Amino acid sequence: MTPVQEQFSKHAKEYNSHNIIQQIVSKALVRDLNFEPKRILELGCGSGQIFKNINFDFDYYKAIDFSSEMCDIHPKNKNLDVICLDFDSQQFYDELENEKYDLILSSSALQWSKDLSKIIKSLSNISSNINMVLFTSNTFKTIFDLTDTISPILDLKEIKKSFDNFYRCEYEVLNYKIEFDNKKDLFNYIKNSGVSGDKKTLSFDQAKHLYKNYNLGYLEFEVVFIKGTNC
Repeated sequence: MTPVQEQFSKHAKEYNSHNIIQQIVSKALVRDLNFEPKRILELGCGSGQIFKNINFDFDYYKAIDFSSEMCDIHPKNKNLDVICLDFDSQQFYDELENEKYDLILSSSALQWSKDLSKIIKSLSNISSNINMVLFTSNTFKTIFDLTDTISPILDLKEIKKSFDNFYRCEYEVLNYKIEFDNKKDLFNYIKNSGVSGDKKTLSFDQAKHLYKNYNLGYLEFEVVFIKGTNC
């Protein structure tokens, strides 16, 4: 299990109370759909943020996440399969081979891919339509600047390059802020939100420096909404 997987699984039970941004963008992702697909694939389904906002009938919905704990608490449906798979694994590609979908959805997940271009290339063979949102490296930007570290999240240029090779895309970049009453609550949010990935990348001295010098009363988030077609 990778460090990112460990963090998502460890905090699965508390995830719904700490993933405010993920809930906002998932709702917006579904609201922005301009048709009602019958066969849907979702990558990084988590505890069901996207699925809970689907308010139309579908024939089949496959939801994939690498955390078994997240999959366990995902909503259930007779036309839904929830599958625990790492989308960087060969098993993931084997699972989707020869399948076809009207739409592929993903919210706040694919920024963790080790090879985003490989995934998007594979997806382009099974669906002509994608609707996704990814965090960018400008999320928690001040934190990375203060600690002189590099975000584990892809930057916007890298994300666009991966998608543009296989889909004709529309992009919309949005910035969010979450304000906190005190520094303790702010850092607890980072710990439990599932956005920071492997938090062990900071040394003790870096973490101490960050806590002392982070003077903003809010956290920064940047997401990119991507709507693509290869028709």
